[in-house]
Amino acid sequence: MLVGVCSIKIVMYEVNSLKGKRQILKSMIERIKARFNVSIAEVGDQDKWQIAEIGFCCVTNSRRHADEMINTVIGFIEKDGRLDITECEVEIL
Repeated sequence: MLVGVCSIKIVMYEVNSLKGKRQILKSMIERIKARFNVSIAEVGDQDKWQIAEIGFCCVTNSRRHADEMINTVIGFIEKDGRLDITECEVEIL
């Protein structure tokens, strides 16, 4: 069994409040949960309104599959025009 873990720091330039940040993150997290079979949550910078840290993971039996899943989710996040990825850390355990 292998676990693929990814931590992503993002910036949302057009957000003016924590409420706006929560709307964007909740929408994105729910779409990722529905589309991909991963566990995902906001894991850091919860009190800052333009910065967020998101963590997600997948469990699989193949390193190649874990890499594909993580890269697919990262690509999905990158395509969202409301935010930019500033830092990305991937680990396969």
